Amino acid sequence: MTKMNRFIFLSLLSFCLTTVVDAQQATPSVTFFSIDDSTDVKLAPGESKTTQAPVDLTCDVDIDDGGYDYVCKWQFFKTKGGESLLLTRYEDYTTYTLTEAGGYKIVCTVTFTLDGDTVNYVSDPFNVTISESSLKCPNGFSPNGDKINDTFKITYKSIVKLDAIFFNRWGKKLYTMTLDNAAEGWDGRVNGKYIPDGVYFLQLTAVGSDGVKYNIKKTINVLKGFNESSESGGATGSQ
Repeated sequence: MTKMNRFIFLSLLSFCLTTVVDAQQATPSVTFFSIDDSTDVKLAPGESKTTQAPVDLTCDVDIDDGGYDYVCKWQFFKTKGGESLLLTRYEDYTTYTLTEAGGYKIVCTVTFTLDGDTVNYVSDPFNVTISESSLKCPNGFSPNGDKINDTFKITYKSIVKLDAIFFNRWGKKLYTMTLDNAAEGWDGRVNGKYIPDGVYFLQLTAVGSDGVKYNIKKTINVLKGFNESSESGGATGSQ
């Protein structure tokens, strides 16, 4: 084989090998809804994000197999107090819910095989941190339509379970709040009608992502006559 032919042969071989390796491509991503950002967050390998619990992760791999067989593996690690493996799933697409405070690492591995040839792809880790919990309740609200304090809203972070019940002074249940409707708050209406001004009672239990348990029993003042002018010092009605 002449030097020229040998050069051409090696060049073609190098091109073929490069083409085979480059033909396999994995583009994994981790997507979830962030309450803090009020939007979906899509992480690429190596990216990090802090968010609230509970958070539903969607893990997906966009694969160009190039004619190869492949096996996809997702591994979920907890990194608080040392790294520990939570679970492994052999799926292109999988979901997982994080409910405990702390740091998490997610790694995607794809193994391509064809006729004895093996190509391994290992992603840089996706890092998700779940914040610690907090919860606060207001002492009252004024559902009078002035768009100021019109609804009773609980301020919370990383709460994974919540049950709140509002009662009148005779112990009648008026409204129930859970995580499904807590963000909307209560507008003070029962069966379409606003409740009268007065003192009501709240009984609330909740569990945080960090294991903290909340047990709150308190009175709630409903004052529809309270508005911005009265807050600034003026009294409503005639003088």
